[in-house]
Amino acid sequence: MTGNKSRGHNFIQALLLLLTCLQKCQSSPHLHNSEPILGVFKEISKYSDIAQQIIDLAVYGKAQNRSYERLALFTDTIGNRVSGSKNLDLAIKYMYNALTKDGLVNVHLEPVKIPHWVRGKESAVMLQPRNHTLSILGLGSSVGTPPGGIEAEVLVVESFEELKKKASEAKGKIVVYNQPFVSYGETVAYRASGASEAAKVGAVASLIRSVTPFSINSPHTGWQWYQPGVAQIPTACITIEDAQMMGRMAHRGQRIVVRLTMGAQTLPDVDSFNTVAEIRGSKHPEQVVLLSGHLDSWDVGQGAMDDGGGAVISWEALSIVKDLGLRPKRTLRAVLWSAEEPGGVGAAQYFQQHKANISNFDLVMESDLGTFRPLGLQFTGSDKARAIMKEVMKLLAPINVTSLERNGEGTDINMWMQAGVPGASLHTADQRYFWFHHSDGDTMSVQNPEEMNLCSAVWAVVAYVVADLEEMLPR
Repeated sequence: MTGNKSRGHNFIQALLLLLTCLQKCQSSPHLHNSEPILGVFKEISKYSDIAQQIIDLAVYGKAQNRSYERLALFTDTIGNRVSGSKNLDLAIKYMYNALTKDGLVNVHLEPVKIPHWVRGKESAVMLQPRNHTLSILGLGSSVGTPPGGIEAEVLVVESFEELKKKASEAKGKIVVYNQPFVSYGETVAYRASGASEAAKVGAVASLIRSVTPFSINSPHTGWQWYQPGVAQIPTACITIEDAQMMGRMAHRGQRIVVRLTMGAQTLPDVDSFNTVAEIRGSKHPEQVVLLSGHLDSWDVGQGAMDDGGGAVISWEALSIVKDLGLRPKRTLRAVLWSAEEPGGVGAAQYFQQHKANISNFDLVMESDLGTFRPLGLQFTGSDKARAIMKEVMKLLAPINVTSLERNGEGTDINMWMQAGVPGASLHTADQRYFWFHHSDGDTMSVQNPEEMNLCSAVWAVVAYVVADLEEMLPR
């Protein structure tokens, strides 16, 4: 009997081991149906020489510093490019001509309708408890004040919760939000919704502490959205320093009075364009790897960081591939979006125009968090696609940019990823990004040519290799 028990125990152990192996095989793209994906890995490894050629050209060769110089010439010539402005029109014409002159193919403009908000003259002065001029930037889509401005007492709050608790004190006042910066994703809710939340409790205007972790008394602008059915009141951002000062005054019980004047107005939507250029695929020209950045900016600074850099490295990636005489199996398409800042307006219309061919979009890429020193990519896609992308990133080991993180992001590509298309965004050492974001500080002075070289190399290697693989990325 002892021997039978032992054999039975061994059989159960073997069965459990088999079940464990089966579970692992099902959960891992490397093991489950491993032959096809291992074949792709072997295919990718053969691109090491081409990847090195791209890196050499972008970082050490004739294309060294070219993306930086292109960006500097563009931003110095055009300046900032707010949605609906003549400057954005000039920027689109500039890029169309530059892409054509560069020898890229199928350079064309795709029509879109975009918002046209105008800042106008604006000012804010604290009258009590002392006279002090506040630095402000009105928020996109804000209404203006009456011609004589608004003069009212201030109610300072640090959160939406505090505003609700003090709702009875808010009527007829200017609400000042002195919310601490936690992260952009969390804190931006005050800029986006602060006006409507203040209007719900009877405020006549709102002033919002700039959404940034660092300030030298410089305000940051951005788009805001009025909630349907809620009164529309003027709204602007103020500096961290002024928000904190008024917070201290309110804590002492001092009465604060501000006069706010804003000439902001929203004009009818205007005609604009997404700007497109390609390297046509040699085998599957109908299939597309899309690289992108947005061409519009805010009406302060130069829009160099947000998002001139992303637009230029998307152009540069195609230039590098062309200069090396490479032609991938699929089409490489650079799209420079119009009207990202008002909420991805141009990209949303592009999606509607092209979604009928969604099965032909292999990978969508966007750079919109600065072209600082690259760390890797953020990626959204299936487990098998992720495993393939990890292998592609290994080709960037010579410049130490091999990380593949989760959650690709980008206002202009989100809808594609939500529809199941693999998506990637450039992840850089962006600790200082929100120092300059949407402010007068967004100029060429925050850009670094060596870092842009590396970003261009990453963008070109990933786009080319994915576009040249025998099969599209698995959905």
